[in-house]
Amino acid sequence: MGLTIFNSVEATQAFGENWAADLAGGEIFALHGVLGSGKTQLVKGLARGLGYRGDVTSPTFTIIHEYLGGRLPLYHLDLYRMQSEQDAINIDIEEYLPSQGVTVVEWPDRIPSLLPPDARHWELEVVSLTERLIRPRERAD
Repeated sequence: MGLTIFNSVEATQAFGENWAADLAGGEIFALHGVLGSGKTQLVKGLARGLGYRGDVTSPTFTIIHEYLGGRLPLYHLDLYRMQSEQDAINIDIEEYLPSQGVTVVEWPDRIPSLLPPDARHWELEVVSLTERLIRPRERAD
């Protein structure tokens, strides 16, 4: 999968929903991007694609949201507020890396040495007020 540009929130969510079809569990997605680049919208679609029907929100203040009840559990980690890898270790972040479900990590640069080598890194960028871009990214250590 290469470069994709979305022109709406709905398109970003649809991409995440389609992405979910091939997931088997154990996948870790590291999402890189500035605030407002569409990371949580992508996770909303991913949750819907996995069969979760509840609300999906950003875990900026709670750090971790667990979405259960779908085909696979989805673990959404937002590490924006983490100051160090030790902070993440202190809240047992490693139990999600990997898990039996699907783990999505926002702000993965906060825990570079904790992410397994097979984590899939993606860059999300703001192109314009309504457009977002997503593309694969090399692991950044």
